Amino acid sequence: MTATTSISMRLPLFVVALLLAVSLRAQPASKALPPVPAGVTAHRDLAYVAVGHERQKLDLYLPAEGSGPFPVIVWIHGGAWFAGDRKNCPPLREGFVARGYAVASLGYRLSSHEIFPAQIEDCKAALRWLRAHAKEYRLDAAHIGVWGASAGGHLVSLLGTTDGVREFEVGAHLDQSSRVQAVVDYYGPTDFRQMDKHAPASARQKHDDPESPESRLIGSPIQDAGSAAPVRRANPITYLEKTDPPFLIVHGDADATVPHHQSVLLYEAAVAHKVAVHFITIRGGGHGTAFPYRELHPVVASFFAEQLKGEKPATPAPASRRSEMSATPMATKK
Repeated sequence: MTATTSISMRLPLFVVALLLAVSLRAQPASKALPPVPAGVTAHRDLAYVAVGHERQKLDLYLPAEGSGPFPVIVWIHGGAWFAGDRKNCPPLREGFVARGYAVASLGYRLSSHEIFPAQIEDCKAALRWLRAHAKEYRLDAAHIGVWGASAGGHLVSLLGTTDGVREFEVGAHLDQSSRVQAVVDYYGPTDFRQMDKHAPASARQKHDDPESPESRLIGSPIQDAGSAAPVRRANPITYLEKTDPPFLIVHGDADATVPHHQSVLLYEAAVAHKVAVHFITIRGGGHGTAFPYRELHPVVASFFAEQLKGEKPATPAPASRRSEMSATPMATKK
């Protein structure tokens, strides 16, 4: 029996349909690997945990020319923590290797394999592995940024706020740091217990359901009295400190899967802790749908250039700010 089949026997049908749709959007249409762009050298299926789970692997893409060291952008996929695939990698597709970055796309154990904190433990193990192998792959270990969407947005936000949280550092290369220097969070959850309270009227998914993705992630219904501590443990806001790296947060205000309010909470907490943050609201944008990507991707590129390459923008901006973009009705999810 597959993991999806087992889960579908316990989840409401509309939730299964939603999560399968997310999974399908997050993967190529066929099992064939996405083509590698010209000028890119691919190192696929690198195990960042020796003799580990099949999901504990990463794909690494490097400029074919140049001696480096190259700053690194790490992509972490979404899929409600139980679906998704590292093979679909937007930073690769959007040409960041051609801009002089190394790009890594991570797999991690899903909630059907292990409950939280296995997912963040895996992400941190991958970052330590990258730093341990920096010379071999011409990586700039001092400049690593992370980018993720939905469940991946949740995990990159945790990476941004949990530097020094020793309980999440498990496995090999413990002499290496898992700190990141920049975070791009696309519509990631933060406080699971507030999701239903602030969901739009169009939302069909009930996060408080005992079999919701969030409940499955922590291993118990999120609104149970005994779940307060696990929910708080999984919330990136719990660990925020003024020394955390800069954040770029992007969220649609019509998101019926992860309420926009989840990113409002993260933004307000970052401001309170004096963490540099730029929060972009996509007016009319859904869960990654109808995003104005032609406008948005240059902002992401400028953010990473500033934080990972030291390229200062022509017009300096406040450390903490909010801005808006309008949804593009015909845009598709990236």
